[in-house]
Amino acid sequence: RLLTSRRAPREQPPVKFCVSAGCCYHSCRYYFPCQRWLAVEEDDGQIVRELVPVDEAFVKKDSENDGQSLATLGLEQKAKSTTYTVKVKTGDKKNAGTDANVFITLYGSKDDTGIVSLKASKINKNKFERGKVDEFTVESVDIGDLKKIKIGHDNKGNSTGWFLEWVEIDAPSLGKCLKFPCGRWLDKSEDDGAIERIIFPAELQTTEYIPFVPYEVTVYTSDIFGAGTDADVFIVLYGSDGICTQQKSLCLNKREQRMYFERNSVNQFIVELEDVGDVIEKIRIGHTGGGLNSGWHLDRVTIRTLLPNGK
Repeated sequence: RLLTSRRAPREQPPVKFCVSAGCCYHSCRYYFPCQRWLAVEEDDGQIVRELVPVDEAFVKKDSENDGQSLATLGLEQKAKSTTYTVKVKTGDKKNAGTDANVFITLYGSKDDTGIVSLKASKINKNKFERGKVDEFTVESVDIGDLKKIKIGHDNKGNSTGWFLEWVEIDAPSLGKCLKFPCGRWLDKSEDDGAIERIIFPAELQTTEYIPFVPYEVTVYTSDIFGAGTDADVFIVLYGSDGICTQQKSLCLNKREQRMYFERNSVNQFIVELEDVGDVIEKIRIGHTGGGLNSGWHLDRVTIRTLLPNGK
């Protein structure tokens, strides 16, 4: 039987294993057994738990191999990808909002994202309304330093004209948050009649911070009755000297929450978080408790820190 977080020996240093990834990244793997409920009405009623890593020997070999092909696929295909948070501000002018379908293309020093539709705002149900800020997630391969963007719409719908105030793009892997000011109409009957524009970042409005690094998080839900959850599952990583990451939801939206963390399932995520250093001393994992089926029985978590070779 695997050790639980309660029984993990505190006096032993965290254990990590370096694994060749077959690409430009190497990885350090950590094992966090749990085998407990995260449920208000089960066990001790806690929905958040802190887990410490254990030696690989405590993890069953056959259990590890169950997710090996998935882990390899995630490492090879996702290690070079990055996630951008795109915020779009619609101007506070009469008829500034649009019902048209908006798209964006990010251009970097290496490549571009291609045309990406901005379909689901994380903030507003009705997106691109007057005076509102909408937030979107764009996932792409590494395109290098952001140089410019192209944003526009298809001019379809009852009210198509759009006054775009600005676009802000946060690129954690670059350690930069860039502002792309616009302040113009994208409207066939306004300004110069253009419905798409190329915009460059304002250097004085660029914020720099320590770049985030990608972590591969593999979550194993137990094979017992009612083990799955539809709640919003989150994770925090802790390094030495009290360094920790922000709290990060593993799912992007409610649809993913319904898809993942089913009974006897293995779900893998590539998340970009603050660099906690060479050693992960513990993790904090839990859920918000929302939804009809929020109780969750977590078997274990495996984490790989994906670092460029030579770091």
